[in-house]
Amino acid sequence: MKFGIKFRLMALTLVVALLGVLILLATLNSQRQSAALRDRLNQMDSESFRIADQFRDSLRELNNTMQRYGTDHDPAVWNEFLAQSLKIHGWIDEQRSKLTTQREKNALQQIDVAYDDYLGAARDLQVRIQSLGQQKTTLADFSPLRTTSQHLSDLGLNLGKTLYDSRKQMLAYANQTLTQLRWLVLGSLGLLFLFGVVLASLVYRDMIAPLRVKLVESQTLVERHEKLAALGMLAAGVAHEIRNPLTAIKAALFIQQKKFQPGSQEYADASLVEREILRLERIVSDFLLFGRPAEPSLAIVPVETILAETQKFLAPQLARSNIQLVLEPSAPMSIRVDSAQIRQVLINLVQNAADSIQQNGSVKLRARPARQRITNTEINVVVLEVADNGKGIAPEIEKRLFDPFFTSKETGTGLGLSIAAGIVQKHGGALQYQTQVRRGTTFGIVLPQVTE
Repeated sequence: MKFGIKFRLMALTLVVALLGVLILLATLNSQRQSAALRDRLNQMDSESFRIADQFRDSLRELNNTMQRYGTDHDPAVWNEFLAQSLKIHGWIDEQRSKLTTQREKNALQQIDVAYDDYLGAARDLQVRIQSLGQQKTTLADFSPLRTTSQHLSDLGLNLGKTLYDSRKQMLAYANQTLTQLRWLVLGSLGLLFLFGVVLASLVYRDMIAPLRVKLVESQTLVERHEKLAALGMLAAGVAHEIRNPLTAIKAALFIQQKKFQPGSQEYADASLVEREILRLERIVSDFLLFGRPAEPSLAIVPVETILAETQKFLAPQLARSNIQLVLEPSAPMSIRVDSAQIRQVLINLVQNAADSIQQNGSVKLRARPARQRITNTEINVVVLEVADNGKGIAPEIEKRLFDPFFTSKETGTGLGLSIAAGIVQKHGGALQYQTQVRRGTTFGIVLPQVTE
């Protein structure tokens, strides 16, 4: 797998994992905040009702105590009233630390001020009762105390209402927070789904789809190899059966040809038959080579030696068609090959290049170092190139270029490139090409380089 594909997969996987962690943390945080808000609301509910009820009860007890004092004129009851009033003072001071909002604190401050007024009215009533002596108190005497008591009771209800309003604000804040968390979770889930789709599409595009293509190509290649193997066996058998009678025909023709005078029609006909027999022998030899290719006898050979021998062998033949076979200089390099077989491949490629040019052109022989992937391993290689400036290879021919028995030549067998590709593969290399119509073709024999 390429580094770029690995990096993208790792990045997307990390993003998906982070989104999953974010969703988990958001869910846990929402649960924690929901529990905390629920406890806070329950506490506020109980506090609001308890504070209001407790204040009203305490105030009621104070009023009852004061009424008993007004009836009995007993100093002990007055002392009881004072003790209860101190408890309410302490209760008011205690509530200050429990209240959170400024509105609640203001309501409690109003209660504190009104409570001082209430105590002042109670002291005035106590002085009035003492001045009466044994006389009974009237309702008018209790009027100021009832007025301040009613005001305190209203302020207590106002405190309870204030706490209830704080509860509603807290509930609104809780709903807002939960809504934000809900949208955060939904947005994270949407992003998680989106990145999951992107990750799945990336995995399919960069991993699964190429594997499917390679699988189809492998199946096609296996089927092609099976067909070629069966075809090779058939060709070898047919060629072997044809060779023996062809040899007898050639021998008989040689004997009869001696009886004809050179220049006669019979001699010309015999020469034509001889040329066709030689062509049949070449076809049979190609069949046998395609059906049972010889194993290469490997040896370390300088590249320039093979190219020079090929140039020396074919240059005179190509010169008759005004085609130059140029050997370009190259750096010293060595390969481990069967020199005869590789030379055979070069000869086949040069002859194909000459057939493409036909007249007036040039074919270049050259070698260059490279680094390519062969058999799933990237190694140092030598590329032996045969480049021509001919008409190039047409697209409809290019599709079947290496198919056995497919040829665009009138006298070709269609086995030259198939045999050449098989020879190069047996050397652990590959046969590649580049072509442009009306500009030429370059074939390259890629072979592992031998380094000392």
